[in-house]
Amino acid sequence: MSVLTKPSLPDKTTNPSPPLNSATSSRNPSPSGEQEDLLRFLRFHLPPGASVLAIGAGAKSLLSEIKVKQFTAVDLEEESSRPLEERLQSIDSKEKFDTVVLIHVLAHLRDIQNTLNQLKQWTHPDSRLIILSRNYLWSSLIRSRDWRGPAGDRSLNWLSPYDVQCLLNLSGYELISQGSRFLLPAKLPLLSRFVNAFLVKLPIFNRLGLTQYYIARTLSAFPAAKPSVSVIVPARNEKGNIESVLQRMPRLGGRMEIIFVEGHSRDETYEEILRVQKKYHPEWEIKVFKQTGEGKANAVWKGFEEATGDFLMILDADLTTPAEELPKFYDALLTGKGEFVMGSRLVYPLEKDSMRFLNILGNKFFSLILSWILEVPIKDTLCGTKVLSRRHYQQIQAGRGFFGPFDPFGDFDLIFGAAKLHLKIVEIPIRYQARSYGKPNIRRFYHAWLLLRTSLFAFKKFKLV
Repeated sequence: MSVLTKPSLPDKTTNPSPPLNSATSSRNPSPSGEQEDLLRFLRFHLPPGASVLAIGAGAKSLLSEIKVKQFTAVDLEEESSRPLEERLQSIDSKEKFDTVVLIHVLAHLRDIQNTLNQLKQWTHPDSRLIILSRNYLWSSLIRSRDWRGPAGDRSLNWLSPYDVQCLLNLSGYELISQGSRFLLPAKLPLLSRFVNAFLVKLPIFNRLGLTQYYIARTLSAFPAAKPSVSVIVPARNEKGNIESVLQRMPRLGGRMEIIFVEGHSRDETYEEILRVQKKYHPEWEIKVFKQTGEGKANAVWKGFEEATGDFLMILDADLTTPAEELPKFYDALLTGKGEFVMGSRLVYPLEKDSMRFLNILGNKFFSLILSWILEVPIKDTLCGTKVLSRRHYQQIQAGRGFFGPFDPFGDFDLIFGAAKLHLKIVEIPIRYQARSYGKPNIRRFYHAWLLLRTSLFAFKKFKLV
């Protein structure tokens, strides 16, 4: 790990921010309580293999307690009389960080937009910006209690969530998620932990935390001009749909492969895949595998393991999500509009007999719950079509130990992994169609129980941190 100790260069800013002296530095109203809360937050949001640039009071001590690959800290409690803009000049412009963290810095900056723009020189296309800021709703109480400087001090910036979002947009960032933490500064046995770990995560209370956080990304397109594509097609009891997959498949990317993973079918699905592979060779590059375990998740992971494309796509063999929709997913990923792209079946009217009424209610119910838990609006968690880049899947795979083998579907392993990495999740409305062959592999009440268990698991992993 490295800590910034280089001497600063001459000040090149025209509007430096006011000095951060001891009276206005980021002292904690309850040092131990807030410090512990910040550590829990950063441990969750900073992957162990990440390189981090942290800026703010106490940044060095905070980062030294978190296992990250390397970090550079601009600690505002050291040399606090020097403006931040001047101290940023001493960071090597060639360094690139996976995450940039601002710890209660926005309140002190004379020109926030310029500083946010300046930070982009230390980021790469997959970098994330995490901003921790005081909740403006607490401003009067903080002034009266002398928590952030002399009583009556009007020199600090008190920003609403809308203000921060506007500044991020103006500076070329896209907000991915936001929220608040640390509702009870006083350290009271049992009560403080309950309020700060649970109550502040509930609706209404989640707007009142002392610390607001924002997670954003820089807007950038995929660097490759024509990324290659691997389409993974899990197939179980889908003999009558296999050839239609090839007949309806659009051409995508510079190179494209179709990977069938057969899942112990009771009909002749595997034999049909082999027949189609031979018939459409060499027009299509087709790979065929049998899954090694049980469940769709196992089939998808096998397909991803064998895939060689830059973009990884999942297309269910039943074609209830039409193969013709895949160019929309490809374009969303290619242009940078999304980093984890899912289909949504609940926007357009459903084709007759495509989804039972109870299934519709269940999908909507669990989507609402998981949207709240993940702090990302998701309309349809169970649409089988999901698309992401190979590098992002590898990051999700590397962090899979955090969640463990909890997901028999495969959908939530990817969604949770994408949410934890703060990937930009977008949904593309598709017209969901009825099956033309076979029966759904769905056991409604058993799968409803699995979804409820998954939701409780997600609450524990995402909310109780």
